[in-house]
Amino acid sequence: MRTDRIVASPTQERPDDREVPGMSRTRLVLFGTTLVAYAATVVAVLANTALVRLDWQVMLFRPYKQWPRFHAFLDYFVVLGQRGPTAVLVAAWLGWRTYKQRSLRPLLVLGTSLLLLNITVGAVKYGLGRLGPHYATSVGSAELFMGGDIFPSGHTANAVVTWGVLAYLASTPFARRVGSVISAMLAMGVGMTTIYLGTHWVSDVLSGWCAGLLVLLALPWFEPAVARAEEWLMGLLRRVLPARLTGAVEAPAVVPAAGQGAPEQEPAPACGTVRAGSAPAAAATAARGTATHHSGVRPHAGRYERPTPPPGANRRPHPERPARPATPPVPVVRGRGGPA
Repeated sequence: MRTDRIVASPTQERPDDREVPGMSRTRLVLFGTTLVAYAATVVAVLANTALVRLDWQVMLFRPYKQWPRFHAFLDYFVVLGQRGPTAVLVAAWLGWRTYKQRSLRPLLVLGTSLLLLNITVGAVKYGLGRLGPHYATSVGSAELFMGGDIFPSGHTANAVVTWGVLAYLASTPFARRVGSVISAMLAMGVGMTTIYLGTHWVSDVLSGWCAGLLVLLALPWFEPAVARAEEWLMGLLRRVLPARLTGAVEAPAVVPAAGQGAPEQEPAPACGTVRAGSAPAAAATAARGTATHHSGVRPHAGRYERPTPPPGANRRPHPERPARPATPPVPVVRGRGGPA
């Protein structure tokens, strides 16, 4: 699995995280084949066929008594199919990926898959009401409609979906293939462990594998809904969380470089440079008079608001503006009878 999408910083450019597996022709063929196998297993149990006889043969063989040395280890291993611990573990990992990628898609895909699993598997469980091997009442019976909730196997289906979601969310095709093999081995081991411990019939495990695989194969159909939910939730989070947590990019403030002053502004025209008869001058004068009358503030900038010329600048009058001629001295006229 590529780690650049997992541990990359929020400011680092990353590939698009929305590259999701599509509903290809191969996936459609697998979905149809798995659906047929699932339906065939349910029908075989309902019709009390040879599959039910196999269930009883394995149950009476009691594998946990034939190989007792594996019992302690497999008691812990079967937890990998228990919904609570596995959901917390996988959700913690996907939550870390969500934080690093600034995307809610991993957690939304996990939530969608678990919701589909609970609905589909739960409906069949409580609809058929099958009892488990430890509570069976009649040898050779399918033990249906007796208030149980053992068919299909929830441990097996949950192992397929929970670990399969990690492979589904992998970043590259190679990582997806490797993750699929590992998740399939875990699901296979959890299902066989429930048979060894005597908590499930063989047909329970077969139907659990099919039920979990159907949920995984159907996930691409729910990707548009996941994308809409993510867009709505991200918009909500951007309003209540800081930008650094949601990945929003703030516009950088314009800071003048060292040695430069404030940005140049167009100076306001002096009072004597506009002809009184022009229309713009009259409008500007009226606006200044209105602003002064209502606000009581002088329209001219104060001394502290005027830009200070840089050191070494020429303080002489503007070359276009003629210098004022010097006033000649007034001669003193002495009277005839005045003092000498």
